[in-house]
Amino acid sequence: MLLAAEKISKNYSERMLLKEASLYLNEGDKTGVIGVNGTGKSTLLRIIAGADVPDSGTVSRNAGVRIAYLPQNPIFDENLAVMEQVLAGASAHERELQEYEAKAILNRLDITDHLQPVSELSGGQKKRVAIAAALVRPCELLILDEPTNHLDNDMVQWLEEYLIRYKGAILMVTHDRYFLDRIANRIVEIDHGMLYDYDANYSKYLELQALREEMAEAGERKRQAVLKKELAWILRGARARSTKSKGRIERFEELRDREGPVRQERMEMNSLATRLGRKTIELDHIAKAYGERALIKDFSCIILRDARIGIVGRNGCGKSTLLNIIKGTVPPDSGIVEVGETVRIGYFSQESEDMDLSLRAIDYVRSAAENIRTADGMLTASQMLERFLFPPDLQYNTISRLSGGERRRLFLLRILMDAPNILLLDEPTNDLDIQTLAILEDYLDNFSGAVVAVSHDRYFLDRVVDRVYAFEEDGEIRQYIGGYTDYTEQQRQSKASVKPAGMSDKGQPGVRAGRGKSEEAGLTGEQRRKSKFTYKEQMEFDSIDGEISELEVKMQQIEKEIVDASSDYGKLQELADRKERLDQELEMKMERWVYLHELAEQMKQTV
Repeated sequence: MLLAAEKISKNYSERMLLKEASLYLNEGDKTGVIGVNGTGKSTLLRIIAGADVPDSGTVSRNAGVRIAYLPQNPIFDENLAVMEQVLAGASAHERELQEYEAKAILNRLDITDHLQPVSELSGGQKKRVAIAAALVRPCELLILDEPTNHLDNDMVQWLEEYLIRYKGAILMVTHDRYFLDRIANRIVEIDHGMLYDYDANYSKYLELQALREEMAEAGERKRQAVLKKELAWILRGARARSTKSKGRIERFEELRDREGPVRQERMEMNSLATRLGRKTIELDHIAKAYGERALIKDFSCIILRDARIGIVGRNGCGKSTLLNIIKGTVPPDSGIVEVGETVRIGYFSQESEDMDLSLRAIDYVRSAAENIRTADGMLTASQMLERFLFPPDLQYNTISRLSGGERRRLFLLRILMDAPNILLLDEPTNDLDIQTLAILEDYLDNFSGAVVAVSHDRYFLDRVVDRVYAFEEDGEIRQYIGGYTDYTEQQRQSKASVKPAGMSDKGQPGVRAGRGKSEEAGLTGEQRRKSKFTYKEQMEFDSIDGEISELEVKMQQIEKEIVDASSDYGKLQELADRKERLDQELEMKMERWVYLHELAEQMKQTV
């Protein structure tokens, strides 16, 4: 055993976070801590790391056990350079031993100027410096609070592999389910101040948690049945004079006073969206650079009404810039952004920077509306807050007193109350707990508008999006059909295949700036040599956008008819068959759209 935390209790104001909770950490444990935002995950980590003290209970560690700690919001000495910050607190001998590893980790985290002052770094870069500082410190227990925040997908995968090979014990809070599943061999769940311990990775934990809740419910049903029987006996006029009767009454009172299982609160989200017309948002040959650095080159796309788009790429490549161009807050250097009249954008920014921390939660939500119409009828701002797991006592707290995850959840509620029909999500999984993420994913399934998400969360991308736009090393933005796993598989196949002489990357599975199946978009050598369309191709090129729009209108009409015919099974089958034929026709048209536009691009370059 490395460390024992026994009967730990902790309250903040009137909020009970931990209630006589105990946790024992052993060599080889790789423990993931999960729970709803605000339940005390970061507080538990701070107490175990020695950065906070419990109201009661003890934390004891074996002699010689060293701890390295990455807090959720690290504190930096702005006067230090990057390498000095990473090695702060180390002796001269330790610095000499650790410097080489520190440089390697910093480079892998895309911090290459090791002499740069910390004061010049962005928030995300500072978090990566803090990760490097934690990883190079010799220790038996490594404590990490949201280590994947501010890392791009490649960095997350590198850190994942690093921690899988790590020899010491790990205690971490993370919302990244793939990350948790691959690293953790133990899950600790915090629920209403209690700790529930599972010797399992995340996938197995889900099974065991469901079994625990089922057993607790079964025990409660049995208790209620016994109570009902004993209450009937007492009401018949039990004579309490005998010792036997007194004992039975005492057992009844003990059963009556025993607390039943605490039911986990579930956040409720209904799909709130205003009607979206035919025209959404079109980006036509946009470009954006900052000084000599080109972020976006000649990018075009149309965001369809039911689009589910993921945007991936290295930190600083321009993902957030692209979202801001779509939103209209950043103008492109060239190209056109056309926005339909009915478009109402909801922008879930990465830092929630628009929040006034001095406001009470209830007042922040009321700034959107006092009442809002939902599928369940008219709800007040207070009722909406309760659906988002803000009980009445928490609603009157100032935002500054909320946890990071609670602020993100409140920010999300404020955006959804405006009933947007196009959602732009910039790193939506940062600081949100796993339960909230699962509910957000279900919400997006039923959302009646378009979703464009910048995210490094591989599980979230696999779960939500059906195409990925990737910022790639050659400066192009390429499209891949499917979720994140599909994207990485197509990239792997692309790298594994041997390119014929003179063949460009556009012959690989990625599709540059367009719509349709990526594997159909590559052009043969003969097609690339064309200098103009055939007559038939020109006619098709001129008419294909209108044909796709007509098919989309027909699809919407059929979907409406399906809703109207919900009780007529014969009609439903006929409509389902027609919808399937239209799906196939629309898919073929989109494949041709990609082919013709790629061909047009090649002909421009030939000219």
